[in-house]
Amino acid sequence: MSEARALLRAGRSSAAVRLVDESLPTASDATERTWFLMLRLAGIINLEHTAEYAGTVDRAAAAARDLGDPGALGYFHALTAQVAMTDGSLERAVTHLVRSGRFLAEVDKPEVTVAAGWHNLAVAYSNIGFHDQAADAAGRAREVAAGLGRDWRLSLPEVQVRFGLYLDHRGDTDGCVRVLRALISDAGHAPKRPDGLPDVADMNLPWFGYAVTRLAALDAGDNRDPRPYLYAAGGDAELADLRAYGEVCRAIAAGDPQAALDRLQRIDSATYNPQLSKIGPGESARLRALAHLAAGDYAAAYAAERAAFQLTAGSLDRLQTLFVDGVVARLDHEDLRMTVARYADEALTDPLTGLPNRRHLQRYVESMAERGEDGVLGVLDIDGFKAVNTVHGHLSGDTVLQKAAGALVRIMRRRDFVARYGGDEFVLILPSASMDKTAEIGERITSALAAEDWASLVPGTPLSASIGWAELKGMDDRRGGKPELATAFEVADRAMYESKRAAQALAEAEESEEGLAA
Repeated sequence: MSEARALLRAGRSSAAVRLVDESLPTASDATERTWFLMLRLAGIINLEHTAEYAGTVDRAAAAARDLGDPGALGYFHALTAQVAMTDGSLERAVTHLVRSGRFLAEVDKPEVTVAAGWHNLAVAYSNIGFHDQAADAAGRAREVAAGLGRDWRLSLPEVQVRFGLYLDHRGDTDGCVRVLRALISDAGHAPKRPDGLPDVADMNLPWFGYAVTRLAALDAGDNRDPRPYLYAAGGDAELADLRAYGEVCRAIAAGDPQAALDRLQRIDSATYNPQLSKIGPGESARLRALAHLAAGDYAAAYAAERAAFQLTAGSLDRLQTLFVDGVVARLDHEDLRMTVARYADEALTDPLTGLPNRRHLQRYVESMAERGEDGVLGVLDIDGFKAVNTVHGHLSGDTVLQKAAGALVRIMRRRDFVARYGGDEFVLILPSASMDKTAEIGERITSALAAEDWASLVPGTPLSASIGWAELKGMDDRRGGKPELATAFEVADRAMYESKRAAQALAEAEESEEGLAA
């Protein structure tokens, strides 16, 4: 395992993943298997092997959960936050970040895996743009490492580089220069390797190199050659991006703005979403502004400068939206707790969503029967849920179920009853309601669920809901005076699938009409 870690630190993630895959089948115990899966997840993130994310996340989640080690769980959630960001789900990413910090804070003795967990958490926070939280996590990583007798003061140059670039993108170029110069100064005072470079992990050297060449592009450098730093490590995707942008900076510093613009064009054509850039969403636009400025095209420079600022501001807007959504989610969770608070028996509660479970549902319907109260039973199924598990992994599927549960509690009336029946099926009980109202109620529920921001949680996998209804009679002589829950559920379940098929047929017909019109 130590060899795989060394390969990751050297920026040779392909070799690390191959070694892990060879070692996993013979892993001797649960701890070893869990950490091999963590290293595999770290490796494929570095390589941006997105097709492998969902499967590896699910395997690592199961292993970490079974192991129950807070250090492993903290390490896992820090990595999974980066996967969520690649998916474009800021909401899931922040959820994982918070969980990571909580798990890591539970460990009160210095361990190298915990230091690495804080390291990964700092990287993830920095990637998203939470620079204060990134600095705090970086400090925790250094503290834990110091407790092990290790000096990690230069272990996270990317956090400082991203913060400096963030300042520049917002117009504080002087602040950027101060941050990058401080980083280079620290590196200059560090012990040296035989090749004269700072004695740090190879994967960190390109970040020092980018700081050098970025200062040169701002005409604030010291004529140091950045190439030994930029090309010191392996070929991970993130390091390749740094080198590509580093060559743009070198062209600007050398007085060849057209070469810089040509390189940027090639980079931009391969980067489909600037919000996912590992060095900040505004960096490409900012470098374009510097190139146009060097060429004397001030109008183009101004337009590019505005684009850099807008991209950076757009990230802040997303964070503000997330904050509002987070408040809504917290209130939903409080409502869930109130719904089941009067039942102390955990056997009555679904552990994933906090909703009542089947047993609780049975008791509730029996209590209706005892009161002689009729009502309506609905079976709700989440359409598209299978694709979530396939594309994003079961951990994301669990998050969808939790959000759907909270939304249902918010949507339904206070006196209604919502339970998770199993999988992605929920049961709704409307006491004293009649079937003639179910069409209107069903439309209100499905519309409200469709309006949830599923795209920010599981991008590319649209979700909706189908509902079927059945009468629920308070008493049934065939059950010795108990309500026939199973019969009502069967009728509603059948109606739900009929509704689902009708919606699919309508969608297919509309697609066919559009094809003919085209």
